[in-house]
Amino acid sequence: MKRICTLILVAIIATTSTTPDAQAQESTPYRPVATYSIVARDSLTGQMGVAVQSHWFSVGPIVPFAQAGVGAVATQSFVDSRYGPLGLELMATGRTAEEALRALVSTDTGESVRQVGMVDANGNAAAHTGSMAVRMAGHHVGAQYTVQANMMENDTVWPAMARAYEMAEGDLADRLIAALEAAQAEGGDIRGKQSAAIVVVSAEATGAPWVDRVFDLRIEDHPEPVVELKRLVRMQRAYNAMNAGDAFVTAGDMSSALEQYDKAMALLPDAATNGEAPFWVGVTLAGVGDLEGAIPYLQRAYAQDIRWEELLGRLPASGLLPDDRSLLENLRTGMTARQD
Repeated sequence: MKRICTLILVAIIATTSTTPDAQAQESTPYRPVATYSIVARDSLTGQMGVAVQSHWFSVGPIVPFAQAGVGAVATQSFVDSRYGPLGLELMATGRTAEEALRALVSTDTGESVRQVGMVDANGNAAAHTGSMAVRMAGHHVGAQYTVQANMMENDTVWPAMARAYEMAEGDLADRLIAALEAAQAEGGDIRGKQSAAIVVVSAEATGAPWVDRVFDLRIEDHPEPVVELKRLVRMQRAYNAMNAGDAFVTAGDMSSALEQYDKAMALLPDAATNGEAPFWVGVTLAGVGDLEGAIPYLQRAYAQDIRWEELLGRLPASGLLPDDRSLLENLRTGMTARQD
């Protein structure tokens, strides 16, 4: 059955890539799109991900692909985005990253202008840089990762990405961002920079893809896309911690919940949240009867925007707070109290 699935998927590429004209109309931009990317699997957590930067508007929807329990793909240069879903399908049938990539490249009449990196759930990595990819272009395949780049200012960019990834500390997202930063520090794209994206998925599929995506962030158009991407990764970490705190509240573990909430607040300075994060933490704590714990968070929200007080008063009608006038009044009093 796996053999049949593989043949069918390879046939899809072959039948839709029969002529250069058809290829250009269906999948190949007239200009090269993606600049540099890294595809990797974390050996400790099993998470897999892709990070990319380009001097091209909105690179996120067309270059990075990842599926929990299966693998990750970056497809760039004169990009054919079908390499993403088809590569994942092949790896899902049990093909290694190298086998999947070889099958797709072998039936692609435009392979000479493609650049693709793949990693599977077992950590096998593979890459392809077509002979006609715009210089400077190349890739490096390391242990459970691959970096690839084209149209670079010089040919030291992708080796710098590899070194940065191998030396970086932190989780997978931290290390992917470190590789992008190293590429830019080495000169990056000869055209400049415009957009970036990162996708990180969990090691195993839960059946709910939206849960499996630990990070899925895109910078469509920005003068410093990697810097902005790094900021949003930090914000996503904070909201992930808030979600974890909510789960602990549901489980009745308030100590662990407060630990996660404090982690979230440490990651998000008040000026970066407009009150959103502290407000909902405060509401959650108030909803389980922790008035003392809720007040400081609500005060932080109110300090950003006094309209949070009005929203607080609307929550009982939606079941987000107990319908208790005394509780609501105490929350409002504490929320608006002058802070010295």
